[in-house]
Amino acid sequence: MLPRNEPPTPKGRYYEIRAKGLREFAGLKRDDERLDPFDLARAAGLLVAPFEQIAPLLTSETREHLLGDGSANWSGGAASHMLPDGRKLIILNPTHGITRQQATLMEEISHLFYGHEPTKLAIKRKNRNGEVVARDYNNEIEEEAYSTGAAALVPYTALVRMVSSGKTIREIAKHFGVSPALVEFRIKISKLWDNYAANVFSGDNK
Repeated sequence: MLPRNEPPTPKGRYYEIRAKGLREFAGLKRDDERLDPFDLARAAGLLVAPFEQIAPLLTSETREHLLGDGSANWSGGAASHMLPDGRKLIILNPTHGITRQQATLMEEISHLFYGHEPTKLAIKRKNRNGEVVARDYNNEIEEEAYSTGAAALVPYTALVRMVSSGKTIREIAKHFGVSPALVEFRIKISKLWDNYAANVFSGDNK
């Protein structure tokens, strides 16, 4: 029988509790309601600026790199300093699809929620385009932020019910407005994969 109230691992329970706090702050009352990270960002006093508004501040070489050869190396980020009006600036990679942008935004919101120190980036010139290198990447805080954001987008208790009822990954992803990859991550990290496999027989849906 599936544990319906909380994840089976200490880490999972830790992330879930904090994810519930983010959902409550967003005004959501049911665990199966879709969370809109952009609405949450506005409620939290964050400014998610379209890349085209920031682009004029960058050199043409930097713009070409971020949107071209280097586009796979970054998803988004928050400015290290507050704006004059007190808001925090967040920029998302415009070459990524909306579901990936939403997951990235939730990760950035989680970083701010936890008070994580921002990761510092540097440009290491190797060729005419340059290469972005994360100098102080911290796997622990990145896992904490991503896992909390993912739990806020796809709550455990709702996920258990959907897995138990035979919902496919794609159906669950459509319900919450997230990517199938994020739902698969949530199922596996929540130790629900065996139950999912037992309830869903079409390999195309896994």
